Amino acid sequence: MASTETKTAQGAELAGVEAGLDALEAADSGRTPFRQTFVSKILPPAVAVVLVLLAWQALITFKVVDDPTKLPSPSDVGAAFEDAWLQGNLLGYIWTSVSRGLLGFLFALAIGTPLGLLVARVKSVRAAIGPVLSGLQSLPSVAWVPPAVVWLGLNNSMMYAVILLGAVPSIANGLVSGIDQVPPLYLRAGRTMGASGLKGAWHIVLPAALPGYLAGLKQGWAFSWRSLMAAEIIASSPDLGIGLGALLENGRNALDMAMVFEAIFLILFVGIAIDLLIFSPVERWVLRSRGLLVRN
Repeated sequence: MASTETKTAQGAELAGVEAGLDALEAADSGRTPFRQTFVSKILPPAVAVVLVLLAWQALITFKVVDDPTKLPSPSDVGAAFEDAWLQGNLLGYIWTSVSRGLLGFLFALAIGTPLGLLVARVKSVRAAIGPVLSGLQSLPSVAWVPPAVVWLGLNNSMMYAVILLGAVPSIANGLVSGIDQVPPLYLRAGRTMGASGLKGAWHIVLPAALPGYLAGLKQGWAFSWRSLMAAEIIASSPDLGIGLGALLENGRNALDMAMVFEAIFLILFVGIAIDLLIFSPVERWVLRSRGLLVRN
């Protein structure tokens, strides 16, 4: 009788623990209240932007900088945005650059991923071109614009070539770094289960190297975007359309600092938007799938 009561008590205790874990899991997977999201995610950057605008306006109001050719007022920059919007050019500026940047990044992704896998898994290839990739990654992308113009001319092919030369080394090196951090036990376990060669690379190596690979992708996008801006600033042509880099250069040539700041803010906006809409959700998913990120 006592043994039966003990087993019953243990069963009830286990059921209670299981119910508690289920409750914790349900609470963890619930939707975060909007108020908490607003206070922790939206309000701080909004306050920071307001403070920057107030400090900027103070420089103009108190005539710390009273030359509009050096520092325009926030209202002048706002008027430049309004004019571009009313003329129907604002979205065109953004789309010209974003479409080039994303397409060039996809090309770089298609080249850099197999290249990084080859460098990481084949010792002779790593010895031959590993240092070259590291050197290319440290080379300023603006250095590729003059030879790309000479080789390919003033066209979109030149733009994509500059993006590839800037982004491929970062993507490949990010994948190499991620693969180097894969525990050897994973590889041995994969071979034991028959996952070798391409199958092992797809099912074992790439998933385990995903955090490092994702970091390389983020850096690759940053290099893609910076390379494109450098190419648009230096190699401007009516046949290429007006992207954000060309808009920046046009403002400089016209001594229109409101247009210059307009281009700078648009370039910054696109960079932040791509990170928030694409890379940050993917990064959170990767971290959460590995138990490295827990909802508060």
